[in-house]
Amino acid sequence: MTQETQFVLNSFSFLIWGVLIMWMCAGFTMLESGSVRTKNASVICLKNVGLYAIAGLMFYLVGYNLMYVDVGNLIGSLRLGYGASASEAALLGGDAGASATVLDNGNSVMSDWFFQMVFVATTASIVSGTLAERVRLWSFFIFVTVLTGFIYPVIGAWTWGGGWLSQMGFQDFAGSTVVHSTGGWAALAGAIVVGARHGKFREDGSVRATPPSNVPVVTLGVFILWMGWFAFNGGSQLALSGVADAVAISNILVNTNLAACGGFVAAIVISRPLLGRVDLLASLNGAIAGLVSITAGPDIVAHYWAIIIGAVGGSICALGMKMLEHLRIDDVVGAVSAHLLAGIWGTLAVCIVAGGNLLVQLAGVAAVGAFAFSASMLVWLAIRQLMGVRVGIDVERHGQDVAELGIEAYPEFVVLQDPEEV
Repeated sequence: MTQETQFVLNSFSFLIWGVLIMWMCAGFTMLESGSVRTKNASVICLKNVGLYAIAGLMFYLVGYNLMYVDVGNLIGSLRLGYGASASEAALLGGDAGASATVLDNGNSVMSDWFFQMVFVATTASIVSGTLAERVRLWSFFIFVTVLTGFIYPVIGAWTWGGGWLSQMGFQDFAGSTVVHSTGGWAALAGAIVVGARHGKFREDGSVRATPPSNVPVVTLGVFILWMGWFAFNGGSQLALSGVADAVAISNILVNTNLAACGGFVAAIVISRPLLGRVDLLASLNGAIAGLVSITAGPDIVAHYWAIIIGAVGGSICALGMKMLEHLRIDDVVGAVSAHLLAGIWGTLAVCIVAGGNLLVQLAGVAAVGAFAFSASMLVWLAIRQLMGVRVGIDVERHGQDVAELGIEAYPEFVVLQDPEEV
């Protein structure tokens, strides 16, 4: 296979994987909009499209350079980081020197940018679900701007950008910690600052149940995420230019699928004694937790280990959902349990099955957690001080759709106050 053919295949695979990961935003939208009450579904849709747009802009303007270029050379990198795509154009113009430089890169620079950008949007989507039904729309967008432009890229620079954690030998193949725990820490900080939904936790210590408003839509969302995860993990092979890559990606996709299956089944089994019923949301989150758990090492584990890792992740998720209720932390979709707790487990599981260094993995989990949580907490507190972070009690009671958007997702369900309007 020629160098030029390898370049084309690698670039094309980045773009296709990236498109499929982008489709995960639709999965998050369905999962969240079906989980909330119908009076808040329109805001959820706007938030998820908005966070993707903000992530794209911020990662283009700031984040990519922070993540992959020495911050000290940031000004110069703004000229050089994306200028490589112009050099790539020389490949068609016959500039032999420029062509050789581009081919040595292994893939198009902008195909890599696109692939990395959709990971950033995934991190922001985790925060959206946790804080649904009470966080202010513009407060959320401001936080996403900081998260995607600065917080996530700094963590990415430590790890995938060749920074100090990478140099220590920290292993996180596709982002159990870099993507999912980061989003989980940010969501946890937000849940603490914003507070619980009104009436979620009663004075007697009991928890008011808030079941999904649209179960089929939630289930569809999980299936979309499951499908997108094949690109999430498979694309992190970062190449598709030979037999070795094809075999590796095949194993990665199988391990990803097996982990999700293990997580789902384990969550079903544990939900009955833990929650008193076979809980649908816990089971669906179990599949997501299985996916998160295997993300740190899908390329280096045997298939049976993928099932075990996913099953443990699904169990941890179900237990985590119960624990957060006891702590009176309101997580609407269970994202903190599925992404943060399962992400930590998956990162440490690399030590069990793939020879990872436990101290290094623990250091990575601790460092990312300390930075992501503290930075997110500071941002949320600053936003609360400047403009507030949650809607008023009347807005929460009547729904954000009417108060913030003036449009209902399901207008035929609205009970009109004036009989003459019927």
